[in-house]
Parts: sequence; C-alpha cells; structure tokens
Amino acid sequence: MAILPKKHDMPVQNAEIRSKNFEEVALGYSAEIAVTEASRCLNCKNSPCVEGCPVNVAIPDFISKIKQKDFEAAYNIISQSSSLPAVCGRVCPQETQCESKCTLGIKFEPVGIGRLERFVADYHNTNFKGEPDLPITNGHRVAVVGSGPSGLACAGDLAKKGYKVTVFEALHLAGGVLVYGIPEFRLPKEIVNKEVETLKKYGVEIQTNIVIGKTINVDELLEDGFEAVFIGSGAGLPRFMGIKGESLKGVYSANEFLTRANLMKAYKSNSQTPVMHAKNVAVIGGGNVAMDAARTALRLGAENVYIIYRRSMEELPARKEEVEHAMEEGVKFEILRNPVEIIGYKNSEDKHDPKNGFVSGLKVIECKLGDPDERGRRKPIEIAGSEYIIDINCVIMSIGTSPNPLIKNTTCGLEVNRNGGIIVEEQTGKTSKKGVFAGGDAVTGAATVILAMGAGKTAAKAIDEYIKAKV
Repeated sequence: MAILPKKHDMPVQNAEIRSKNFEEVALGYSAEIAVTEASRCLNCKNSPCVEGCPVNVAIPDFISKIKQKDFEAAYNIISQSSSLPAVCGRVCPQETQCESKCTLGIKFEPVGIGRLERFVADYHNTNFKGEPDLPITNGHRVAVVGSGPSGLACAGDLAKKGYKVTVFEALHLAGGVLVYGIPEFRLPKEIVNKEVETLKKYGVEIQTNIVIGKTINVDELLEDGFEAVFIGSGAGLPRFMGIKGESLKGVYSANEFLTRANLMKAYKSNSQTPVMHAKNVAVIGGGNVAMDAARTALRLGAENVYIIYRRSMEELPARKEEVEHAMEEGVKFEILRNPVEIIGYKNSEDKHDPKNGFVSGLKVIECKLGDPDERGRRKPIEIAGSEYIIDINCVIMSIGTSPNPLIKNTTCGLEVNRNGGIIVEEQTGKTSKKGVFAGGDAVTGAATVILAMGAGKTAAKAIDEYIKAKV
C-alpha cells in the first residue's frame, strides 16, 4: 500500500465558534484515523525519532501497537518513559523534536507522532478502569519542590522505584504551569488532574499551599528527614520592558493574566478573581505564551487583539500550529514593531497622563532586520521617525520569565547564574548543595514542557544513585 504523503489533519472546532469559548480546540484522532496515521510509520531500525525525544519514548514500538489496534499496549510503552503522555501529546513541540527526525519527513510530511501519543493517552484515560501495579516501598524519602512538568516527572520516576515522594506546591492545585499557564482550550485541566491522580496512585503525596522559602525552606526539608530534594519550581518571575507607562492599570504580565483566566477561571461569571475584559488588547511577544494570552483575550470578549513582535513572521518562536490557530481566530499580527511607550489617561478630560491611570494607547516604532546576533537571530533595528500609536486599553507583557529568587535566597550554599537559574551538572541535575538536585525552568529559564520533564527524569535517576550510594 502506498504511503500517504501528508499526515492526517487534526479535527478542530470551527474558528468562529471556538474563539468565543474555552473548550478544547483540537478534537483528537478517532481510532480509525489513528490506525491509518500509524501505518505511515516506516519502523526504522535506527529510530531517529527516539533521539529527538527528550524523554526517549520508544516511538516506533508504540506506533506498531497502534497499527495492531492494541491501544492499551501502546500506552504502556509510552508510560515507561513519560509520566504525562496526555499532556505531552497536546503541548509538546513535536515538529522541532521527534517529528523533525522522522525519516519519512525527508520526502513527505513526518508521522503525526504527537497526535498519536495524544490518542493513545486519551484512549487509556477513557477506557482503563484498573489500578497500576504498585512498587515495593524502599523506605527512602525524597522531597520535590513544585508540581509542574519537571517535578511531576521526577516524582513519578522515583515513586515507581519505591521511594516515598512528597511534592510541595505553592498554589492550591497541582500541575504548575500546566494549570496556571496553559489555557483550557489548549490543555483541559481535567487532563492534568487525571495525570496527577495517576501519580498519586503510585504513592506520591502532594501538599499544596506550601511556599518553599516561606512556609519551610530546603535546608529544613533535609533536616526533617528527606534524603534528597529536587527543585522544580519553574520560572514564574515575569520580565518587563522598562518602558514608560508600565505601571498603568490595564498592564499585565502574561503570567498574571493567564493565571487569573486559567487557574482562577476569571472568565466565569461566578469567579472570585477579576480580569479586564478589554476592547482592544496588545500582547507584546511572539512565543507560545503570547499566543495563549492573545487567544484568551479574544475569548474574554476583546474586539481587537494584536501581537506586537519586533521581528518578522519567520522568526516567531511560537509553534506554527498555535500561530495558525491564532490567525484563524482573528488575532492581528503587528510584526517588525517594538513598543516604546504605553499611553495613559486619568479621566475623560485628561486623555494622555503617562504617570498613572488607565491605558489608552500603545506607541510603537517600526523596525527592520539587521545582521544575526550571537544566537543567530537577525537583530531588529528601529527606524527613526516611524512611531505611531495603536488604540489599546490593555497591554499584556509576554517577553519571558526568570526563576523566582525566593528559594535561592533561603537555601544555604545554592549557586545560581546571573539570570537566577540554579547551576547544575547537566548529566545529573546535581546542584552545589549536597543532596539537592534541580531541573526544568528553575535551571534553564522558561522552556518547553518536555524539556522540563526530561530534566526531572535525569534528576530522578541521579537521586536514586545518590541515595543508594549512601546506604
């Protein structure tokens, strides 16, 4: 049978309908589509796709099981490497990881690996009614700081080895960025909850509303009998541009805006947290978080939502799929533009008071691309005299985040770099403090879910070796 040159399209909600609701945009493959898509896999002997996966899922093996319609076996293969398959199948940038290595992609479109992973995980979550085989407890205790992707991956791997793992989460729900950062329409929270509940079945204890560095610190965890600590606290400290008007009402960090909408459900009429339902919204930045913020603003009722990005469309760091979805839903892209001032007003008589009050406009300057910088990206150069004002009453800053300094400031002997990231051995996740390991965004700054998971798994292996060496 001839190989289909293109991967099967993902069924999605109609753009006009979905831009007005928070239900999941992508609807998932049917069993029939999944089997047909799996049949495109060449089952290469050298499995280059596995090398492209940060957690080394046995991709050809699980796809082979889909071909045989043994979907539960496919899930079992994935879960040997990934603690969060339903999450990864939805939000991981497979196009730059496993799918970018797919041999079929040399001539045709690569196999839809991420879409197949999602199908298998959803099939399991819908149909599996049993309980996982629990490991024999080994009597050793490990603390995990943060219940985001790196923390959950580390906790899951250690629990499966028999460790008594306690996860400490600052917020009232487990999941980290998966619950506060990624919108419901891209990652339903029911999916995250199911993944967390699966870890609990393996014996992982999750304690919420505990801020490490305030409620208790890392040194005290070690004194309290935990033999090792993994720090996976993420990068929740937002960055701002430092331009005039950033203190005006109606200026948000993307973290705050998305947390209010995702975690606190500000879009619901009975929500106890407020969020601005603005008419005209500008989102500064071009990454996945910027797309999430822009699409959320649309669903909150904005008439005009602009992505303000200082480079061209080709340089946008967001996933192609997310950019396409944003465009289909009506988000406008103001590319090669850089904000220089947020304009404010106090009242109807004083429309342009830059000191306080509310946002009334965003002044931007046009840019052109110059030579590549040290990272290979073409540097934007502002064009003198090209400034103009866009009518805006809400600005969302999405230009990156840094690790919160709280843990560093309350832990003796923990070294960090100039960006606040915890310094670790790359191969192990070991920090400068004995018995303390770290990974994910707390080390690298904001990155992808799957890279954070890979770091959590690396640290879990190293923690296991560290504790065994002590015995």
